[in-house]
This record gives sequence, structure tokens and C-alpha cells, in this order.
Amino acid sequence: VQLQASGGGLVQAGGSLRLSCAASGRTFNDYTMGWFRQAPGKEREFVAAFRRSDLSTAYLDSVKGRFTIARDNAKNTVFLQMNSLKTEDTAVYYCAARPGRIITSQLRAISSYDYWGQGTQVTVSS
Repeated sequence: VQLQASGGGLVQAGGSLRLSCAASGRTFNDYTMGWFRQAPGKEREFVAAFRRSDLSTAYLDSVKGRFTIARDNAKNTVFLQMNSLKTEDTAVYYCAARPGRIITSQLRAISSYDYWGQGTQVTVSS
């Protein structure tokens, strides 16, 4: 499985961006797609996830109500719509995939995901 992330850029605080993650290669009936981010000098953190088995989503508390994760099955692409961006959202954003089942407690763990995209830079200016 190959993941290609795109859509990052420079935006002013309060603005919006939509990240895309295109998947290619082997496909799976059940999977979870996640977005993570890593700011300079900080550890990579969970941002959002979409679980195919029950169509559920999960979010980092600080992005709830501002970010939305969605999937386009026809295009094998997952999106992260980011609105009302803040300077603290500045980071490299990575998409990740986990084939097969995943329990809720594992959704936010980096170690739960088997495949990773290359990252896309998001910079929010004040």
C-alpha cells in the first residue's frame, strides 16, 4: 500500500485547508485511515481517524469542531478538511493506514498503523 499526502501550504489564522491522502496498491475490505501531525521539536500526535467497519470517526480534542475526516471510496482517498486554523496547527501532517480490525483504544496510537504517507507541511501564520 502506498499513501500520497497532499494539500498542505501556508494559510493565515482562521483560514482553511483540505489535505488529501491517496491510497494505491493492495486494497482491503476493512481498514482505518488516520491523520497525524508533528510540529518542530514535538512528538508526532494523533489528529483524526476514520474506521471503515462502523464508519466512525475520532478526533484530537483540540481539533474537534474544526477538522473533519472523510473518505471518497471511488477515489481511494481520505481527506482532512481543516477550518478555523490556528497557529498551533502548524506541523507536518501524515496520513496512515491500518488494514483489518482495530479497537477504539488503538485508534490514536502511532504503532497501530502499518502504512504511512510522506507528510505534507501545513503552516498557519498569525
